[in-house]
Amino acid sequence: MARSEAATRHAAYAARFADVAAGVRDWAAPTPVKEWTARDVVAHLTTWFPEFLAAGGVQVPAGDPDDPVGSWALQTLTIQDLLDDEARASEPFGHPRVPPQPLASAIDTFYTPDVFLHTWDLARSSGADDTLDATTCAEMLAGMESVEQLIRSSGQFGEQQPVPDHATPQQRLIAFIGRDPLWRPDVTR
Repeated sequence: MARSEAATRHAAYAARFADVAAGVRDWAAPTPVKEWTARDVVAHLTTWFPEFLAAGGVQVPAGDPDDPVGSWALQTLTIQDLLDDEARASEPFGHPRVPPQPLASAIDTFYTPDVFLHTWDLARSSGADDTLDATTCAEMLAGMESVEQLIRSSGQFGEQQPVPDHATPQQRLIAFIGRDPLWRPDVTR
């Protein structure tokens, strides 16, 4: 049986994030997200999303905050199992703050893009390859621009940063969500 688009997308983005996380040598390293360390990037993903799912009646196991790579592996496996199980993936998901939708749709809309974006944060922090797929960046940016007022009012994104006219889709997306696309860690630290 073929995987759904949501399951395939999650598998790819989560695997890429896992590859970057496996290469992190300094979990206390700063990131492009002010006041976050590399550990905080993983903790963000492994904290907010289980809480989001729980509010809609879906329980997933919690990882160990002292083991970012292990926590990420556990969450990835758990979410992938939900997406690969057609019956579970198509179950109605009712969260108090989002319209009712199939569980797979909620994961694909709210979580999987966050994994994609935070891969850049973790890669920049750790000095890994931070290249994101240009087509995905352009599509994601177009979608986010269409609901910019809603996004900005959520408080989840920083102020859009300036980019030159010749900026790449990745640079434009990163700047849109409030990051400096040229950010580099302080090597004198």
